Amino acid sequence: QVQLVESGGGLVQPGGSLRLSCQASTSISSLKFISWYRQSANDDREFVAFMKNDGTITYADSVKGRFTLSRDSAKDTVFLQMNAVNPSDTAVYYCTAGQTVPGRFWGPGTQVTVSS
Repeated sequence: QVQLVESGGGLVQPGGSLRLSCQASTSISSLKFISWYRQSANDDREFVAFMKNDGTITYADSVKGRFTLSRDSAKDTVFLQMNAVNPSDTAVYYCTAGQTVPGRFWGPGTQVTVSS
């Protein structure tokens, strides 16, 4: 069983930046698939970004050019850098990972609120 814990959420003004972290309980090098999803109060869970351990990264159109996914293997941590945020980015952000299939393990989520 792999535990994932997100952190870094909070209140940010429109146009501002925030960096979310996802700490894994195992070596992230063993996690073939790592993703971020988000869910706002009245919407379905939405894909944000996806990383394979070969370095391939995919972003949702809604965040492309504003969000950046990266990882620090030495710290077993994945980061989601969020820039130029807007109110539509308000949601609970979830980190997910899998060793053989995507989305096998999920963190509890971290709340991001974009508001002035």
